[in-house]
Amino acid sequence: MEAALYRGAAALVFAHNHPNGDVRPSVQDKVITKALILAAMTLNIEVIDHLIVCSDKVFSFRNEGLL
Repeated sequence: MEAALYRGAAALVFAHNHPNGDVRPSVQDKVITKALILAAMTLNIEVIDHLIVCSDKVFSFRNEGLL
């Protein structure tokens, strides 16, 4: 969030990888996503999406209705 504020960001997209090839979000992925959204909302920054990627798949929290 500090970097987003420093750069004057209006919106963010978070992404991380799952090297094991399974892009389904873990419980921890869901918890951190909620925390990031709450922090961003507090700073009036929109969270556009949180993506989980592997070599041949992408999971979008937005597309799955989790944002």
